[in-house]
Amino acid sequence: MFDVLVIGGGNAALCAALTAREAGASVLLLEAAPKAWRGGNSAHTRNLRCMHDGPQDVLVDSYPEEEFWQDLLRVTQGQTNEALARLVIRTSSTCRDWMRRHGVHFQPPLSGALHVARTNAFFMGGGKALVNAYYRSAENLGVQIRYDTPIDALELRDGRFVAAHAGKERITARSCVLACGGFESNREWLREAWGQNAAGEWPADNFLIRGTRFNQGVLLKFMMDAGADTIGEPSQSHCVAIDARAPRYDGGICTRVDCVSLGIVVNRDAERFYDEGEDFWPKRYAIWGRLVAQQPGQIGFSIIDAKAPGHFMPPVFPGVQSQTLAGLAQQLGLDASRFEQTVNDYNRACRSGHFNHAILDDCHTEGLSPVKSHWARPIDTPPFYGYALRPGITFTYLGLKVNEHAAVHFNGQPSDNLFVAGEMMAGNVLGKGYTAGVGMSIGTTFGCIAGREAAKAAGKREENHAAA
Repeated sequence: MFDVLVIGGGNAALCAALTAREAGASVLLLEAAPKAWRGGNSAHTRNLRCMHDGPQDVLVDSYPEEEFWQDLLRVTQGQTNEALARLVIRTSSTCRDWMRRHGVHFQPPLSGALHVARTNAFFMGGGKALVNAYYRSAENLGVQIRYDTPIDALELRDGRFVAAHAGKERITARSCVLACGGFESNREWLREAWGQNAAGEWPADNFLIRGTRFNQGVLLKFMMDAGADTIGEPSQSHCVAIDARAPRYDGGICTRVDCVSLGIVVNRDAERFYDEGEDFWPKRYAIWGRLVAQQPGQIGFSIIDAKAPGHFMPPVFPGVQSQTLAGLAQQLGLDASRFEQTVNDYNRACRSGHFNHAILDDCHTEGLSPVKSHWARPIDTPPFYGYALRPGITFTYLGLKVNEHAAVHFNGQPSDNLFVAGEMMAGNVLGKGYTAGVGMSIGTTFGCIAGREAAKAAGKREENHAAA
């Protein structure tokens, strides 16, 4: 029998496996995906949001705890557990040395990665390199790893973990960490969560999944049915506006369209529907998927002109291009007269001051609804570009309620040997909204806590300092 069973194969699971092993526990990690697809959504990530009180290697200036907290409070609109959120924030200031010990390297942000040099530490080689480094370290430390092993049920007794079932196989351990993601790849569950809109559409049918196809929410559903305490709303998620030509699964970061703040976004009726310049892009990019999901046909169109390229990281697919607005509308399937009217109304409302995409500048609109608060410049310089957008789900926020020890709860009581980390509990911190890199901060913090606590539950003592 192993001391600790870790179910999952992404960042949170690996952090749990590594810290449990550091504490002297024998560890078995079960990844549902084949080896080639290991790592879940973590393989598609690229950075970690970090608190710091002064310049630190790849991070410039400072990003103190209170500013991080206020950023998180703003995007979640108060739907967050402050104690757990601050635990994540404080851990983010110290975890990088531990990550380096396990082979993770950092680099300055790439050109075009907007407004994050101060707040986010980028992984050299991206999330795939991070995942590979953790797997190498886990293997070197003696963590046992099995791929192609989805778990479909658990044995629980009085709130305690007894065993996991992979088909007919029964796997026992003294303690267990659940870190196997949300339900974003489960189309039927997404359909149920979003329902039908007033037009009779099922919005979820038009969603694209930015990450792994293996996050079906099987154990999340099992735990809910078993009476575990939950948190979060099923329709809330990290939901980004991505290129409509992206694949159904595993499109990753390269399908994101980051030029929204540099132009306007219209729906299929060629009408604007939200303030494109509300705030810095890393703080607001993850609201745009939900906004597009609420539009007719769950589609939007990001429109820019020749002044915008060079100010954002270009997506993998080039945009539709035309020398005229009418020509662009035709290529995008929009009514040309209505589209030109929308653009002309916007252009007349622009009050151009001193354009600076690095700050909340004074370029805004007047007499226009919705307003554009910053970076408002007329769309008047050909060629014009358009990107069709669909909602891209990264991960869902419905999850299991935890305390500072990452313990799963039943009727308000924490389990003494069953823990949870990563997307399965992110809703404790993220009730809604998102700010760039915080998902990895949550996964790293609670992965390390869960691994350490699972080792303790198995009767092991911590031999090395982990990240939290």
